[in-house]
Amino acid sequence: MKLSDYYFNLPEALIAQKPAEKRAGSRLLRVDRMSDSFSDHLFEKLPDLLCVGDLLVLNNTKVFPARLLGISETGANIEVFLVKKISTNEWQALARPGRRLRVGKRVVFGEGLSATVTAKLAAGMIKLVFESDGKIDDLIDVFGRTPLPPYIKRDNESLDTDRERYQTVYAKNRGAIAAPTAGLHFTPDILRLIRHKGIDLVEVTLHVGYGTFEPIRSADLSDHRVLPEQFEIVEEAARVLNRAKRDGRRIVAVGTTTTRALESNFARNGCFAAEAANAELTITPGYRFNAVDALLTNFHLPRSSLLVLTSVFGGHELIMNAYRHAVAERYRFYSYGDCMLIA
Repeated sequence: MKLSDYYFNLPEALIAQKPAEKRAGSRLLRVDRMSDSFSDHLFEKLPDLLCVGDLLVLNNTKVFPARLLGISETGANIEVFLVKKISTNEWQALARPGRRLRVGKRVVFGEGLSATVTAKLAAGMIKLVFESDGKIDDLIDVFGRTPLPPYIKRDNESLDTDRERYQTVYAKNRGAIAAPTAGLHFTPDILRLIRHKGIDLVEVTLHVGYGTFEPIRSADLSDHRVLPEQFEIVEEAARVLNRAKRDGRRIVAVGTTTTRALESNFARNGCFAAEAANAELTITPGYRFNAVDALLTNFHLPRSSLLVLTSVFGGHELIMNAYRHAVAERYRFYSYGDCMLIA
């Protein structure tokens, strides 16, 4: 299939700029693959839409404030987006305006935290080496801002009000530069109701990376590759997942990131196995899902790798019809938007 097959018309007004007033107050579109149908619900009804015996898999990655605002030696305002940690004090990053950052230029982000550009890389990336008066991660937490995607607009001068809401309530392992957004709807009460119904929960970790933002640049999807992302599945999680698979229970992935971790792990090992590795799998038409039986996911950008994954899982025609329904019914889209359960 071609990239153009994943286009839909989305009014700008439907791109959610703020989270719902309450996490569980978002809407949920249930997509039934067996009947080729969909129905409208509220997220707080999710426990009723799941089945006794399901295994719900959560991505417990934690977003860190990867967006830094600094001033160069010449007084220019510089915005840096940390993309990949190379070592304790060395990062691969995007910068704006990048043309002002020559090799050797120093940028100050706050008292005790600065960085020097040591290399210009491909695709507009740069390499930075940080200098600090303390632990670099701690100072990034002080001076950094929530790394919201570019379609969510914020004033650089305003307070960073997104730190709490652009984070799942079960976030534990620091390392993501974007939230696993399907998980943003959950509350402790919803999780308790799910457990009470007889649905087990298990956590994996996939640190969401730049690949979640990177556009597809090839018209032919077979030429596209999503950048690797680090994931980890611990021994106990692998045991629980294998038992569910053996017993014929549904494995319900919360988010495309969880899906990528599970499918990558299963494809490499022929079962679920404890490992810390890179998820290098790119899901395009023709892929057969082996690990995941149902998927909870937010609504994605037109012509994005996440929409392609979702469409391969749910069926292209059904998912595109569901998206058109969501637009007609004024669902909220993208990171702070509503979600769909494909089962």
